[in-house]
Amino acid sequence: MTMNTVEPQAAAEEESGADPLVDLAQRLLKEIGEDPERDGLRQTPERFARWWREFIDYDPGTIDTLFETTTTSQMVVVSDIRVWSLCEHHLLPFNCSVDIAYRPTKRLLGLSKFARVAHRHAHRLQVQERLVADIAQEVADITGAEDVAVIAKGEHLCMTMRGIKASAEMTSTSFLGAFGDDSALRGELLALLRS
Repeated sequence: MTMNTVEPQAAAEEESGADPLVDLAQRLLKEIGEDPERDGLRQTPERFARWWREFIDYDPGTIDTLFETTTTSQMVVVSDIRVWSLCEHHLLPFNCSVDIAYRPTKRLLGLSKFARVAHRHAHRLQVQERLVADIAQEVADITGAEDVAVIAKGEHLCMTMRGIKASAEMTSTSFLGAFGDDSALRGELLALLRS
């Protein structure tokens, strides 16, 4: 015998077909002094609900395209992958330019898969520091490479639009293996990204 763990209000909403995100958007509009029934806002709650679901349910596709390689000393760098995410502290967007580097051991990852990995981790409530760490770890797990580096530069609207209201760029890094231990290798990567 299973117990019903659905809250009574949620169960009623499911039965009535009401969308709690639409209701939330309507309440938000009222709380900030707007009329959700005025021209221009009538469809906003539905668009709001669709956007949240589209963002959170985003499917970047498969990332299992791997190729065999015999080159183990080469550095592979994919740079300037643009992603958007949401700050988990303020629910405001931030965008990042992500650079990913690794030294393949036996497997090469298909080029588009780097963007898929980055987008998979960006499409959730996130902080930039965890974003780069998650991307680096997944690239290492998929390819079997020990040497992985991820660098992200981002603008956070939680700083640009609120609080200090100043635009700034935040840089965060995750260096695994030799990228963390070998300053010459790290310097080579940084020089490549500057050129």
